[in-house]
Amino acid sequence: MINEGDKAPALTVSATDGSKIDLAAPGQPLVLYFYPKDDTSGCTREAQDFTALAGDYAKAGVKVVGVSRDPMKSHQKFIGKYGLQVPLVSDEDGRISEAFGTWVEKSMYGRKYMGMERATYLIGADGRVLKAWRKVKVPNHAADVLKAATAAA
Repeated sequence: MINEGDKAPALTVSATDGSKIDLAAPGQPLVLYFYPKDDTSGCTREAQDFTALAGDYAKAGVKVVGVSRDPMKSHQKFIGKYGLQVPLVSDEDGRISEAFGTWVEKSMYGRKYMGMERATYLIGADGRVLKAWRKVKVPNHAADVLKAATAAA
């Protein structure tokens, strides 16, 4: 699990907008938010909330990227369906979520299974994790992250 003050893992990821991001040295503040699944109610709301604040994040010089285990094709469909302005990263092989500790055991109706924990990391331009939010609740989350990102930028 990655904690505040830790260096982000040395991983380079490809986003739906064509950008490649070195998590250990992103060159600008980076919000990396992990979510369970494209086109589900909570995940859609979270992506829409980050999209609604995309201009504010851009003004602050902060890049926002969502991560799930869905394939790129699913991400492109999700972006198109809702007009999302936040690039998404596919973690099909699980290397990103494993490195951040967001692939966890969950339980629903007594059944245990592995799934993505909703979590967000604010990573500084130098790759150091400035803030970590675990077990995120969607309402007001994007705005709370923006406050922290603006203060850190």
